[in-house]
Amino acid sequence: MNLKTKDVFLYGKHAVELAIKNPQRQIKEIYITKDTAAQITIPSHIVVHVTDRKCLETLVGRDAVHQGIVAKCAPLPQLTLKELLESIKNKEHALIIILDQVSDPHNIGAILRSAVAFHASAVIVPEAGVPDESGTLAKSASGALDLIPLIRVSNLVRAIQDLKKADFWCIGMDGYAKDVFGATKLPKKCVLIMGSEGTGMRRLTEENCDLLMKLPMNPIIESLNVSNAATIAMYEWARTNNN
Repeated sequence: MNLKTKDVFLYGKHAVELAIKNPQRQIKEIYITKDTAAQITIPSHIVVHVTDRKCLETLVGRDAVHQGIVAKCAPLPQLTLKELLESIKNKEHALIIILDQVSDPHNIGAILRSAVAFHASAVIVPEAGVPDESGTLAKSASGALDLIPLIRVSNLVRAIQDLKKADFWCIGMDGYAKDVFGATKLPKKCVLIMGSEGTGMRRLTEENCDLLMKLPMNPIIESLNVSNAATIAMYEWARTNNN
């Protein structure tokens, strides 16, 4: 497990409350308005600064919906793929999400939230081209960043191959695929691989999928937002595997 050192500023009541409850999260300081302080219980060992909204805006920007609270934190320890596979090796049902060329922190955050909702074990992204842990990502995830591992790998194809060796069936989502979600039961140990809305998965990623599938959509609409498509696919896996 690796640990990065650059501080992260989380904001929003739900995101900060879940960070406080996460034993792996090191919170250095919390900046909070008087009104919000009356609504949230903060453990006594955390340094708290009661301040005004202007101060919070200097920390996270004027456009951030901070709800009167900002937490200065250390980044979460980075779980490795090897550690993840060891932790779930005895699970009969397991779902993992891989994002290839998905770089918008709002989309990644929304996918993390859905991944928690539908019992996924982790979300995997490449190290390159994906934003670092941030307040925007955590707020978009509505706290799910502290509930599910976000694993970064140097080589996505190698990660897919390692997952196959661990008996996972890797399914890539492609709008031009022949097979359709809902037509067949998804495997108990499943990897759902999502590409970007514009260019989709990279060629080598697609070539290493066991199967390509698409959502049964009205052809008038070319594609859904990647977070919406991922949520539907995760729901389908959870439904067919009785999770």
